[in-house]
Amino acid sequence: MRIPFAQIDAFASAPFTGNPAAVMPLAAWPDDAVLQAIAAENNLAETAFLLPDTSGEAEFELRWFTPMTEAALCGHATLASGHFVLSGDPSIDTVRFRTRKAGVLEVRRADDGYELSLPAWAPFPRELPEIVAALGAKGVVETLWHPGRYALIVLENEALVRALAPDFRVLAAKGNILTIVTAPGDSTDIVSRAFAPGAGIDEDPVTGSAHAVSAPYWAKRLGRESFTAFQASQRGGRLTCRLEGDRVILGGTCVTVIEGVFFL
Repeated sequence: MRIPFAQIDAFASAPFTGNPAAVMPLAAWPDDAVLQAIAAENNLAETAFLLPDTSGEAEFELRWFTPMTEAALCGHATLASGHFVLSGDPSIDTVRFRTRKAGVLEVRRADDGYELSLPAWAPFPRELPEIVAALGAKGVVETLWHPGRYALIVLENEALVRALAPDFRVLAAKGNILTIVTAPGDSTDIVSRAFAPGAGIDEDPVTGSAHAVSAPYWAKRLGRESFTAFQASQRGGRLTCRLEGDRVILGGTCVTVIEGVFFL
């Protein structure tokens, strides 16, 4: 079997920035074990698999796999999938993806990049002392939780977010949790980092789903629905955030860095 393969840096303005994702179009779904093995072979934060949708709800079905598990939601690999489809067909401006746990997601052209529509997953206050301790976090303002296994830790300032040196072994022992640490930014409205060692990703470079959780919090705290964001990983990535009712709209650009064929 020959499967087309593209590696795309999402939320990136140039190669080697943003978050890389593999995008692989399929004609039919193989066994889940095969999808998981391919994602492990790719060894990227996410591999996105898409095939034409026959339900009428969207143009494509979309699933995401980390090297260790299937993800319920992945923003950067959805943006990369949108880039893959739209860059291959200049006649269309919007593409919809039907997912298994996050509903229908849409990517559309916007200026020189794209906008990605995700569900707004507002977190609620909850004490998370073990996660805070594993992060070694200082200056904690608030801790929140979303039932999709998202932990949101709000710190006083950007310097504290950048200074974090988490104990990934302890975080991994908590299971498949995406831990998001955020604060007011210096050059953007907000800054964040995201950690998911329980899913095989110690630190995720730029995380769309993290902003689906943090954007409702920040919109309320900032008193406005639109703001800028920077994810302060080693690769780094800038994006815009906008809360529209029950949706979070993320803006960003993509760069294709590899194209080829996966032999199976």
